[in-house]
Amino acid sequence: MRAASSLAVLTALLAGSTVAQAADPLFAPEPIQDSSGWIVTVKGNLRVGPSYPGSDEFSFIGYPSLSFRRAGTVERFSAPDDGLSFSFLEDSAVRFGVVGRFVGGRYLQDNRELFGLEKIDWAVEPGVFVEYWPLEFLRARAEIRRGFNGHEGFVADFGLDAVQRFGAFTVSIGPRLALGDNEFTRTYFGVTPAEAALNGQVTPYRPSGGITSVGATGAISYDWSQQWSTTAFVTYKHLVGDAADSPIVERFGSEHQVGVGLTVSYSFGYTP
Repeated sequence: MRAASSLAVLTALLAGSTVAQAADPLFAPEPIQDSSGWIVTVKGNLRVGPSYPGSDEFSFIGYPSLSFRRAGTVERFSAPDDGLSFSFLEDSAVRFGVVGRFVGGRYLQDNRELFGLEKIDWAVEPGVFVEYWPLEFLRARAEIRRGFNGHEGFVADFGLDAVQRFGAFTVSIGPRLALGDNEFTRTYFGVTPAEAALNGQVTPYRPSGGITSVGATGAISYDWSQQWSTTAFVTYKHLVGDAADSPIVERFGSEHQVGVGLTVSYSFGYTP
């Protein structure tokens, strides 16, 4: 395992609204009591995952994040692999809005066997999301995003989470499905004839878009108090289709993409 540390400041502004009583089991048991203003939540996030899509080696990333909600409202459930999002609609069953993700780059120092393959810079992926709670304990979420800088393709992520509270604990688990278009798959999994000639260990490969991975995410959170909480999680993606058949994955990487992480949250009231 190779570890590379990086630091990014990611902020998300989340608007709060009154949550229907029937959906209360999905969220924190009690909001921080404050008659006016905002509740600010500061998070410290630590994650370990593949160095780049398809890699069998790992990188470490630590970053802070920040969110806001109206005072007197409870914090809505979010899965640890959700993109950072801002909702235009807060409802007990439906939410939608804008979302963004950060994707790390692929560099020669990640794996010396990548010699001859073009480096891929980091990318940002802004887009839109929608989520729906068909049952009190079940959430469906979809994100569609477009890459900039490292890749210029379109990607989509779909997930389903079963969520249940047990006292101070909240447990969630559910399947995941990821798609990418031709531009995305050719950026991360394709090999040009020139790259193949320089590298000498892989053959030219031109993948097509489609389903890139299937998997699951599980998490467990513990509320130490109204202010403090901790979340531990694990994610698993199994590359499929043209992504899995890439000579980069077969020769230098793995179809099995595993990630783990820990988040510590602190919430406090703020009145401007």
